[in-house]
Amino acid sequence: MRYEIQQKGDSASFPPGDKFLSGAAAQADVVICLGGTPVEDVTKKAVVVELGAECLADHIDEARPESRNIVGFARYRNGADAPSNLIELVRHSASSEEAVTVAKAVFEAAGLTVVVCSDQPGRILDRLLRPKYNAALRFLDEGLATAADMDKTCKLGLGYPDGPIERVLRGGLAHHYDVTQALFETYGTPAYAPPRLALAAAKRSAR
Repeated sequence: MRYEIQQKGDSASFPPGDKFLSGAAAQADVVICLGGTPVEDVTKKAVVVELGAECLADHIDEARPESRNIVGFARYRNGADAPSNLIELVRHSASSEEAVTVAKAVFEAAGLTVVVCSDQPGRILDRLLRPKYNAALRFLDEGLATAADMDKTCKLGLGYPDGPIERVLRGGLAHHYDVTQALFETYGTPAYAPPRLALAAAKRSAR
């Protein structure tokens, strides 16, 4: 499936050297918008907008007929880690089936795994994972167990490839704060409230 890329800034999903960038055509029926404001082009089968923690609706007015061919995506990435092979493909309330289908085909042809979700802050992974990281950080703060013992428990008892503390530290506590704070402001659920260690890391980063 052919696609073109319109890059207007840095991309967390496809950093320089990613083979997806080199596979783009000069012109195609599918446009991948990276690192900036999306185009609006009704002549395309799909306009696919890179997202961070925000909603697709932050960029477009989904009530406009011109937005029917627009979908969003986020390639899951644990902060500073390399991007994973998982794409969360975001459809808004009026996204056409064709736009969803061809966008999914583009990413799958590039060897990526695609899941489709609705346009909500945090999508699937962050809404599932961030409360777990928050709980582990709070347990560490309360002295329930050492980081090493919590990570070992999760790896040996639950079969995780890495533990929650080592994973959130590797991704970056300041990054974790940014994501959880955005979720907490949206949903108000205590499980999303950034724990002390993440808040302190964000303040250090801001200085």
